[in-house]
Amino acid sequence: MSKPIVAIVGRPNVGKSTLFNMLAGENISIVKDTPGVTRDRIYADVSWLDHNFTLVDTGGIEPESRDIILSQMREQAQIAIDTADVIIFITDVRQGLVDSDSKVADMLRRSAKPVVLVVNKVDNFERQMLDVYEFYNLGIGEPIPISASGKLGIGDMLDEVVKHFDPEMENEEDNDIPHIAIVGKPNVGKSSLVNKLLGENRVIVSDIAGTTRDAVDTTIVRGDREYVFIDTAGLRKKSKIKEELEKYSIIRTVSAVERADVVVLLIDALEGVTEQDAKIAGIAHERGKGMIIAVNKWDALEKDDKTIYRFTEKIRTTLAYMPYAEIMFISAKTGQRLPKLFDTIDMVLQHQNLRIQTGVLNDILTEAMAMQQPPSDRGKRLKIFYMTQVSVKPPTFVIFVNDKELMHFSYTRYLENKIREAFGFRGTSLKFIIRERKEKEQ
Repeated sequence: MSKPIVAIVGRPNVGKSTLFNMLAGENISIVKDTPGVTRDRIYADVSWLDHNFTLVDTGGIEPESRDIILSQMREQAQIAIDTADVIIFITDVRQGLVDSDSKVADMLRRSAKPVVLVVNKVDNFERQMLDVYEFYNLGIGEPIPISASGKLGIGDMLDEVVKHFDPEMENEEDNDIPHIAIVGKPNVGKSSLVNKLLGENRVIVSDIAGTTRDAVDTTIVRGDREYVFIDTAGLRKKSKIKEELEKYSIIRTVSAVERADVVVLLIDALEGVTEQDAKIAGIAHERGKGMIIAVNKWDALEKDDKTIYRFTEKIRTTLAYMPYAEIMFISAKTGQRLPKLFDTIDMVLQHQNLRIQTGVLNDILTEAMAMQQPPSDRGKRLKIFYMTQVSVKPPTFVIFVNDKELMHFSYTRYLENKIREAFGFRGTSLKFIIRERKEKEQ
């Protein structure tokens, strides 16, 4: 199921980050910090009533140049227009309506994207409503008064945001056609890879542009199976400023990964694995997607008999939090090993959808506990009653224990390794939920 993307746009100091942090803070406890994932996070998963969506803060995207505020806002607005399903346009009641607000409102209106106009820093609704009404002049709908710092009016704002979600998008059932996101840094060869895959397979192609995000979906048929490849490479040329371009590509990556079953991270063989590669991989890891790391331009690298070994070690070290990821060495230019890419995708999909019977799982659990006793603390030992698998994509297991505090991360990792030894689960993360159950409940 695909989650809508909501972007926050507005001038500096109107409260974008305050609003973002407040909304993200409600859910931040369930997001584990993953090594290599950017600390100054510009996206977060948010829930409101029965709706789940990804919130993007464009405030972190500002050119390093000392351009006027308006050029920064136009850049932010364009990013929101390109990537978001709904845009929150935030203004400041204390500063009032200013010229740059009007110019950005024109851009947003022409985009035909749903816009929720928010007037922030309204601490007293009765006293300040006349000032709020001034923002009707922007011509993009009714201004909603809020105080992000005081948590006032947030519910009304979110009610308005979720009204614009496409019910079909939120409720779409997973169809049988696997969605594969091709992600990676700019210029790593994402478009070349998709084009080569198209050419190699002489297939029926349907390019669906103008989906809510402007990544292009390409259907590729191989044998009797269809695949939808989500190519994030088609972003328009942006500022040459590296940092700004990186952040922009990360937002695009979030939207593509959200819709994918399997993520193929392209790494440039000539550059090696980089910090930005780790950030992009972390997005897929956090969302429990199937993961293939494809090292592109392998044909252009001078090699000896140890090159693959050294490169693999470097990837495993940099992306230590995803040891399950499959690694391949390819060339989009020559087509080297591309047929194997489809075989690897099929294998990862199969493992992502693998279900293990409870009885079999608990046989493994019993054996694992016999080999290494569960941990204890201050004389109290962890008891594990049983384990069961509750879902797939990613495979998710619930472990029932006597005391959650005693279930150390290291022991969960030990059990994960035992499950992987038995069933593989190659290319997919595994999720574990620890539930407490009193012994008398057994």
